Amino acid sequence: MTDYKLPDVWTWEDENNNKGGNRPTAGSRFEQKLPVGSAPFQVYSLGTPNGVKVTILLEELKELGIKDVEYDLYKINIGEGDQFGSDFVSINPNSKIPAMVDQSQTPNIDVFESGSILVYLAEKFGEFLPKDIQGKTEVLNWLFWQVGSGPFVGGGFGHFFHYAPEKLKYPIDRYTMETKRQLDLLDKVLATREFIAGDTYSIADIAIWSWYGQLVLGDLYEGSAEFLDIQSYTHLVEWTHRIAQRPGVKKGMAAEYKAID
Repeated sequence: MTDYKLPDVWTWEDENNNKGGNRPTAGSRFEQKLPVGSAPFQVYSLGTPNGVKVTILLEELKELGIKDVEYDLYKINIGEGDQFGSDFVSINPNSKIPAMVDQSQTPNIDVFESGSILVYLAEKFGEFLPKDIQGKTEVLNWLFWQVGSGPFVGGGFGHFFHYAPEKLKYPIDRYTMETKRQLDLLDKVLATREFIAGDTYSIADIAIWSWYGQLVLGDLYEGSAEFLDIQSYTHLVEWTHRIAQRPGVKKGMAAEYKAID
C-alpha cells in the first residue's frame, strides 16, 4: 500500500534544467553540431539493444561482401542528453537512438526507429528480407512483434527489476509474467524452425536477438537469467548461442562499443 492519491490532472513535478532526462515535451533543447563523415551511412547510436540492431545488420551485409555499405558510427550519449540536441532531433524528432542518414542518396534520407532502419537496409541491399510475399510477411510479422513486445521487457521488466529505486512486487510480478510469456513463445517457435521466421536468417533474428538473445545471455540486467529461469527455454538458448557466434553479430556488437564520441 502507498499513500499516493490519483490527481484529477497530472502535473510534472521533476523540473530540471539539465540536457538529459525525460520530460513530458518533445523537441530539441540545445543547439548541436553532429559530426558527419564521408561513408555512405552515418549512424548515430549507442550500444543498447535497439542500437546494436543497426550495426549488426551493417556488419552482416559487409560479411556478404556487399559494397557501398561502409558507415561512420557516432556515439549519442543518452545519459547526457545528446539525443535532445538540434541536429539529432532534425534526424529523429522522437529523440531516440538509433538514427541513420543515408548520404548516398540525393537528397540525403533520414531514417529513424530501429525496425525502420532494418527494413530500409534490407530492402536497399536485397538481403535478410525475403522477396516472396509469404516469406517477407512472416519476417515482418516477427519484426513488428519485437518492436511491440520489447518495451515490456525494457521499460517494464528491466526498469522495475533493475533500475527502479525500490523493488515493488506488483510491477515486477506483472512484467515478469509477460516477459516469461514472450520467452515461452519464442522457445515454442524455435522448437519448430531454425530461425525466427523460418529456415533463413533474417532481420527478424537480428531484432529479436538484440533484445531477447542478450537477455538469455544475462547481458541486460544483472541476475535476470536466474530470476527468469532462462535455462528452461532450451530452444531459445540454443538459437541465442548460435546467433551470437555469427561473425557479423560479433563485429556489430563490438562496433557499437567503439563508436566515436
